[in-house]
Amino acid sequence: MSSFFEKLGVRSSAINSLLCVGLDPHEAELKINTTDSDEERADAAFTFCKTIIDATAPYAVCYKPNAAFFEALGSRWGMVTLERVLLEIPSEIPVLLDVKRGDIGSTAAAYAKACFETLPHVDAVTLSPLMGWDSVAPFVTGEQYQHKAAFLLCKTSNPGSNDLLTLPTNDTKPLFQEIASLSRKWSSEHNVHLGLVVGATDPVALQHVRQAAGDDVWILAPGVGAQGGDLEAALRAGLNSNGTGMLIPVSRGISRAEKPGEKAKELQEQIEEVRQGIEKSIDSATSAHTENDENNDESIAMYQKEFLEFALSEGVLKFGSFVLKSGRTSPYFFNAGLFCSGAALFKLGRSYASAIMASNQLVNDDKTPKFDVIFGPAYKGISLGAVVVAALYNDFGIDSGFAYDRKEAKDHGEGGKLVGADMKGKRVLVIDDVITAGTAIRISQTMLESVGANTVGVVIALDRAEKRALDDPISAVQAVARDLAIPVVSIVNLPQLQTFLRKSPDYDDDVLKSVSDYRLQYGV
Repeated sequence: MSSFFEKLGVRSSAINSLLCVGLDPHEAELKINTTDSDEERADAAFTFCKTIIDATAPYAVCYKPNAAFFEALGSRWGMVTLERVLLEIPSEIPVLLDVKRGDIGSTAAAYAKACFETLPHVDAVTLSPLMGWDSVAPFVTGEQYQHKAAFLLCKTSNPGSNDLLTLPTNDTKPLFQEIASLSRKWSSEHNVHLGLVVGATDPVALQHVRQAAGDDVWILAPGVGAQGGDLEAALRAGLNSNGTGMLIPVSRGISRAEKPGEKAKELQEQIEEVRQGIEKSIDSATSAHTENDENNDESIAMYQKEFLEFALSEGVLKFGSFVLKSGRTSPYFFNAGLFCSGAALFKLGRSYASAIMASNQLVNDDKTPKFDVIFGPAYKGISLGAVVVAALYNDFGIDSGFAYDRKEAKDHGEGGKLVGADMKGKRVLVIDDVITAGTAIRISQTMLESVGANTVGVVIALDRAEKRALDDPISAVQAVARDLAIPVVSIVNLPQLQTFLRKSPDYDDDVLKSVSDYRLQYGV
């Protein structure tokens, strides 16, 4: 007997489709009245599903009935209706029953029996793996189920998935990556058939899962359409090296269409067109990779290369999977607070000083500064500003003033919130680590204006060069430069990090690809 994935592969190749059609008979979509009996409601659910099956069969690589909507029809009619629906599905089309079970022992065995023995034609199920292998094994082992498959919830499409599935494990990997790795391990050790559920709403997570799980794993990627998932970004991140290995489930997008069959055909063709486009772009990029790399690289100076190497050695810059405050899952993380030793701060100050002296927006042609005072906003900016003025003097002979602010005004001694050099009528250069939203810089600008200072620029360590939101075309750094009409200079930016990775022998292509894909999705 063919396994689920063998059946799926044959079907996918035969019709050139990755479209998984959902069968979700929401009561709100059924043509029923409040006075209808339970049997009439069940008949309406059956008719709803049969209409979709009849219209979409030529384009569906798989059907995914959601058990919850049938269970909601009641104990007498629910499973009977689901059985009637399953019998309407052509035998050559695989069936993935969406049940999301998650228990162990005899309970899990009973769930498996309910799915695979009491119901006809069910080839695979969805499961929660959070109770471990014990909760998965009953569905995919033993002579009666060895050809069945299970898709494990890994990084789901709902925003709340970040509450748990992105939490770091003991080796700092997020939980969803550990689930992907375990899936690969269980499949190998127990010779079972496992897939993963990863939302199309998070292409970076999709990419990490594909890397962790390998080419052989099929990924069910919900979230395209109503939940805002981008089809091309999802496919680019989740397809395996053969251009397959993904199921794109669509339910409401088809069921609510005026003509479900035409909508399914449109979706199948759209998925195939995007898939083929990705394959062509990969082939083209691969053939042109060597020739174009140097021409396309963002130039990177020696001080920038040394800064990145130094930041990596200090653990300030890390690669992996990190959930940011924005909710995005980033393939890298920068924490300037880990520059926390004398040697580290000395080198950091020199990096800032080099960036300042390399900028024609901050120094004149004769290398005299276009600023009089370095200002460090509390709290991180205080130490940064101090090491920068010291490095400017030590390395370039520039003796500028230094000032900083307190969070609370002092009511004794010199009093007030500002400490250090007098800034009235002076040109002031602000030093900070990063600009996330730009709020702190704007507060500093207002405070400096209040004492008669003229802010002439901002210098930061890293410019992430990413959009503030997917519908906002500019970054927080660009917004500060625009709104305050001042230059914002960074030691390095995201494109230069890509150049560094491309030229470094210490990092493999997967790291570069994850950073490049993140920039493709969120970069300005």
